[in-house]
Amino acid sequence: MKNSKYNVYTKFIFLLSILFGVSCLAQNNTKSKTPTNLLIILADQWRGQALGFEGKEPVMTPSLDKFAKESLVLTQMVSNYPVCSPARAMLMTGQYPIKNHVYSNVNSNSAPFGVELSKDAVCWSDILKQNGYFNGYIGKWHLDSPYKPYVPTSNNTEKVAWNEWTSPDRRHGFDYWYAYGTYDEHDKPMYWDTNDKRDDFKYVNQWGPIHEADKALAFFKNENGKIRKSGVPFSLVVSMNPPHSEYKTVPEKYYNLYKNIPLKDLVKDPNIPAEGTEQGDQYRKDIRYYYANITGVDEQIGRILQGMKDQKLDENTIVIVMADHGNCLGKHSEVSKNNIFEESLRIPFIVYWKGYIQPRIDNTFLGSLPDIYPTLLELMGMKDKAPKDLDGKSYAQYYLNGKGEKPTEQYILGAIISNNVNMNTGFRGIRTTDYKLAYVKKKGQGEYVLYDLKADPFELTNIYNPDLPIVKKLRPSLMQWIDKTKDGFVLDK
Repeated sequence: MKNSKYNVYTKFIFLLSILFGVSCLAQNNTKSKTPTNLLIILADQWRGQALGFEGKEPVMTPSLDKFAKESLVLTQMVSNYPVCSPARAMLMTGQYPIKNHVYSNVNSNSAPFGVELSKDAVCWSDILKQNGYFNGYIGKWHLDSPYKPYVPTSNNTEKVAWNEWTSPDRRHGFDYWYAYGTYDEHDKPMYWDTNDKRDDFKYVNQWGPIHEADKALAFFKNENGKIRKSGVPFSLVVSMNPPHSEYKTVPEKYYNLYKNIPLKDLVKDPNIPAEGTEQGDQYRKDIRYYYANITGVDEQIGRILQGMKDQKLDENTIVIVMADHGNCLGKHSEVSKNNIFEESLRIPFIVYWKGYIQPRIDNTFLGSLPDIYPTLLELMGMKDKAPKDLDGKSYAQYYLNGKGEKPTEQYILGAIISNNVNMNTGFRGIRTTDYKLAYVKKKGQGEYVLYDLKADPFELTNIYNPDLPIVKKLRPSLMQWIDKTKDGFVLDK
């Protein structure tokens, strides 16, 4: 009898140890048994406040509302340099703009100063390619400088040229290429296909996000193995231009969802300028169209996610839905982005990995774009493949279950004037969950700005005082970061 009890006890302890081991493995494992696929859906100029489930703005995002319940949502993710090219370069290189040399938008003004993604940069897509992945890119790229004779598209005909073909040797490991540099006629977008030469671009009579979602679905289906290499892991980036301007090219069915909503219900926030002011009137003209674009993109994201599920690819694919930066749309009297305000900095950031990442909304994690690269590599089991010169840091364990180290601050920069190679321009700042301290230079004059993000979420009052304890804490950290990144920006005392 005594022996029987002992056997039952030992079996119980043995079962407990197995269960405990499985639990630990589930919490600490950062790699599935088979290579993990990657899907990044990147929208342009979508501010983080404009998500239905956040409840901050009257915008309709039913697809992401549903997806957020299954995913990790980092509500404090920022675009550290909130403008297209620098943000995208940080995502691709894991480096801040001073190091990767994309410290302003890529166009004909910045081209003479070498502002573009270097052919020699080691992007995360290069690492995946070296490790057997098939990589695909659909949509906006905006990381290659235009050169003469400029490609004859509408945004290359004025004083500043923007659009350029990306030659195969500059695609950083992307095998399937259906993309363009930058082009804003969303209802008649243009693309270069994988094997197209520079003069072979084509126009499509379809709203860009719908067409790009169609292309993503075809990539997943891979009928007859014609689009991607079968039997190997893949990554896919779907980079949609809306809700970037021009806003009015949105399909009518999305605009009609907002057409009859009273304007007063869409214009409630206290940081929207008054009616009769230039930016106040512009906000009122654009807000319905901006929200309509977001709802349209949301629907296409839903189609992509469903298509992935239909092909049973959701079982082993990490999915990130994000934006490159936000958009003030007139708030704070700022026409768009490239400024220090929350509407410009904060972006949607939703991460899904079935069975590995615990679904939750995290309101404290201070995410930065350069951290995405090393975090993804670690999650995908390639931590040791990350280059040594990354500025970003991996937070893979925190992504999985909210445990372990997390950042205590974010650093921001922007508005650098590229046409005189003067880094001592624009703004630099530091942001925590509670405060944002920045030094802003305009027309040769500098000003410190401090916002209490908890007490003043709409950033109406600059409370900067050099004697405040929070200033004495944050300013040295900002100075250290500027020094560490070898920035030429000078903080005045």
